[in-house]
Amino acid sequence: MTAIAATGQTTDTASFEYEKKGRWLTQWEPDNPKFWESGGEKTAKKNLWFSVFAENLGFSVWVLFGSIVTAMGAAGFTFLEGLGKGNPTAVANALLLTSVPTLVGATLRIPYTFAVPKFGGRAFTTFSAAMLLFPTLGLAYFINQPGTPMWVFLLLAALAGVGGGNFSSSMANISFFFPEGKKGAALGINAAGGNLGVAQTQLAAPLLITLGTHLLAKDAAGYRFGLTLAILVWVPFILVAAFGALRYMDSIASAKADGKSYKLALTNPHTWIMSFLYIGTFGSFIGFSFAFPTLIKANFPHLTQIGWISTVGNLAFLGALVGSFSRPVGGWISDKVGGARITVMVFTGMAVAVALIMTALSMKSFPLYLAAFLLLFVLTGVGNGSTYRMIPSIFGATAKKYAAEHGMEITEAQASARRQAGAAIGVIGAVGAFGGFILQQALRLSNINFGSMAPAFWAYAVTFVVMAGVTWWCYLRTSFATDKVPSLAYANV
Repeated sequence: MTAIAATGQTTDTASFEYEKKGRWLTQWEPDNPKFWESGGEKTAKKNLWFSVFAENLGFSVWVLFGSIVTAMGAAGFTFLEGLGKGNPTAVANALLLTSVPTLVGATLRIPYTFAVPKFGGRAFTTFSAAMLLFPTLGLAYFINQPGTPMWVFLLLAALAGVGGGNFSSSMANISFFFPEGKKGAALGINAAGGNLGVAQTQLAAPLLITLGTHLLAKDAAGYRFGLTLAILVWVPFILVAAFGALRYMDSIASAKADGKSYKLALTNPHTWIMSFLYIGTFGSFIGFSFAFPTLIKANFPHLTQIGWISTVGNLAFLGALVGSFSRPVGGWISDKVGGARITVMVFTGMAVAVALIMTALSMKSFPLYLAAFLLLFVLTGVGNGSTYRMIPSIFGATAKKYAAEHGMEITEAQASARRQAGAAIGVIGAVGAFGGFILQQALRLSNINFGSMAPAFWAYAVTFVVMAGVTWWCYLRTSFATDKVPSLAYANV
């Protein structure tokens, strides 16, 4: 069979025989209708669902510390004692433990983007899924050693960060499997499936911790047993994901990294403007998702006295849940109205949501606090969709202008734009995840230096207003259909 580049280029070979067992694909022509219908679509969907499963577990392990730190003080770990009473040291330690996975996951997103073309999607999905065993099994052991120092858990938190890198390798892999007209939906499913891992952990972990204490006793040993259940529950699924990827997924032999497009994307100012904006949307989503259980327990400790609310983690899982489901809505609305307009409205709404959160804290009203945070999470999801929708539009518009100014074929410029946009998305996704670490560290430092998180929250509100202004200034003052759009570095890559 003829090997081709996975960029929509086709050969005369039109048929493709679907095989259930995973393998290296030396022929892959997703943009060829006959090839797609004869087995290509079935193969692509097979890889998508195994990818979603593995990525979902990556997010589940990535966010695991956010759920277990709230019970570790009761399990006998002195560095987290008093978290439910607002102990500043315990709150700071909890936020440090939840922010380390964010930092590591964000850092790994960059090399993980290049791993699939180098090692193949099948092999790297197997490897990245199996890596999740190290933080889970390590945590299951040390959570039963109450004398373990905090630095050991910081190392385990760093290992949990590998789950955050899985997003980039998964998205890069799936992008090679689908034709141009179907990539958006496939990548949206892949991203949403991963994001839901945050919600499922924040729902399942408190339930299992409660179950453990009921089965054993409501003392330190009982909490340790419950924490062990909340950690080990993921191990069978990880094993299934690793085996499933190895047995059934495929690797595309001709899927190669486009280094030149990455270099051009890194020198394009729009890449960094959008990275800044994505810090505000995805950085807020992941940062608040990790911190939300700790914030609720620190600010409303009396909720632990309400059995059913405590059992479901003080309802913290709702934030990630609504944020995950609102993401595709943001992309859909942006298709109708325009990504930049929606993004401006999102950031404005996020500033208002923060003001409502501060009002709820001053009133000591948990219903208002929860409602305001859910509004914030919905907006982050919508913003994730709208900012991602902006990226191809921006690169496409600048490509059109460059082609007009330099006498370049428009189709040639648009092909360059698609490759640069794809490269920019990898960079923007990594920088946005770093935003989650910055957000949590701001909360921690504010609590240490001011004895309150209020300064950090008001700083977020100001930042969201600034981001709304940057979006308007860069992308709404002039129409992308006019010659006023700045022409940036494009080349035939």
